[in-house]
Amino acid sequence: MFDHIGFNVRNFEKSLAFYKAALTPLDLGVLESGERWAMLGGYSGRLWIGAFGPPPGPIHIAFRAGSRAMVHAFYEAGLAAGGRDNGAPGIRTQYAPDYFAAFLLDPDGHNVEAVTFAAEN
Repeated sequence: MFDHIGFNVRNFEKSLAFYKAALTPLDLGVLESGERWAMLGGYSGRLWIGAFGPPPGPIHIAFRAGSRAMVHAFYEAGLAAGGRDNGAPGIRTQYAPDYFAAFLLDPDGHNVEAVTFAAEN
């Protein structure tokens, strides 16, 4: 449905480090970048971050993962890069019986999720 989504961040370097680390386990990376902006993602979609104004109020963005191991890796890499826990990897039956996700808060407090419907490996 979406080609890309974008928003401003408070501290570009800190946010870029977080997103690069958290998205690498999902096989997503920096596609293009310039002064105070970067486009991250892959074939399935892109995320633009920049420092050209105030960040929006908290938003929620979810990235599809190919496996539960990728969800775990997203969570650990994001925590190591300064993200804050907002829900450890696990099944969320309130969404669907096979909804396996992890949630982190990015440096601006946005709820960033990795989700898969893949069976446990």
